[in-house]
Amino acid sequence: MSNKIYEPVVKNSQEGVRNVLKYLSGISGDKVVTGQHTQTMAMEELETIKRVTGKEPALLGFELLSYSPNINFTDTDDECMTEVLENNGTLKKAWEWAEKKGLITMTLHWFSPLGGRSKSFFTVNTDFDASLAVTPGTKENKALLQDIDHFAALLRPFREKGVPILWRPFHECEGDWFWWGAKGAEVFKALWRIMFERFVVTHGLDDLIWVFNSAKAEYYPGDDCVDIISRDLYPEKHVHTANDKEYRELISFTDAPKIALLGETGTLPDPEEIHSLGTGWTTYMTWSKVFSLTEEYNTFEYLKKVYDSPFAVTLDELPELY
Repeated sequence: MSNKIYEPVVKNSQEGVRNVLKYLSGISGDKVVTGQHTQTMAMEELETIKRVTGKEPALLGFELLSYSPNINFTDTDDECMTEVLENNGTLKKAWEWAEKKGLITMTLHWFSPLGGRSKSFFTVNTDFDASLAVTPGTKENKALLQDIDHFAALLRPFREKGVPILWRPFHECEGDWFWWGAKGAEVFKALWRIMFERFVVTHGLDDLIWVFNSAKAEYYPGDDCVDIISRDLYPEKHVHTANDKEYRELISFTDAPKIALLGETGTLPDPEEIHSLGTGWTTYMTWSKVFSLTEEYNTFEYLKKVYDSPFAVTLDELPELY
C-alpha cells in the first residue's frame, strides 16, 4: 500500500480530483477498484454484473463516440449507425452514476474532425492527417480545435458540479488503427498537449484526471501533463493473473512515480494475486459486449469471485470522494 500523495498535474484541481488520486494511491499494491465499460443507454453490462454478483462496480466507463460533431450520416453502414444510435444520450447515464458517487471514466472514439466515412475514428476510413492537425493555421488544425471546444462544452457541467472524471483521450495511441496514432509518437504528443492546454487553460476544466493510455514509452507526453498511466490488455480467455510483468513495464515509462490502472481488459484480473504480489493496478475496466455479457472470456462464477474478493473494491465499499 502506498503512502505517497500524488499531486494533480493541474495545480488548481478540484478537491474531488485530489481525493481520487489520494484514494487510488492508498490502495495501490493492495486492492483494485472494480470497473466496467458501457457504451449504450441500456447499460447491459452493468445489469449483468448486478444480476450475477448482487453488487455494482466502483468505476463505470462511458463512451462519447456519438457526441463527435463530424459523424457522416450519409456515407456509413448499419454497424456504425447502430453503435451511434445506441450510444446517443449516454451522458445522462454518467450523471446518474455521479449521483451514486461512483468513479467515472470516459473513452472517446473520436470520429475524424474533418472528412471520413462510417467509423471514421479508424484510419482506414478517413484521410484526416494528424500531422497537419497539429500545425497552426491549417484547416485540419481549425477542425481539431473546434472539436476540442465542443467536447469541453460537454464536460463543463461536470466541472461545475465538482464531479471528477478520469479522462482517457486518444486511447491506444501507439497503434496506427486510430487517426490520432497514425502519424507516430511526436505527432501524438503534440495532439495531447494541444488538448491539455485547451481544456485546462482556455476552458478551465479543473475536474479532469488525465489518464495516458499506451503500451509504448515513446508515446508518453510527459510527467507535467499526465496524472495516471494506463495500458490496455486483452489476455488469453479465462486466464486470470495480476498482469504483473505488464505493470512493471508500464511504470518504467515515467521519470516521476505515477498511479497506474488497466484502461481496458477483456479478461478479469486476479485481485488475490494483485494483493499478494503488490501489483499496483489501482483499477481495471472490463470492456463491453462479448467480454461482459457472455462467458466467452470470463465465467460468471469468476466474476462473482472477483466482486466477493476482499481485495476488490465495489461501489458499496468506495468512500465518498466528491
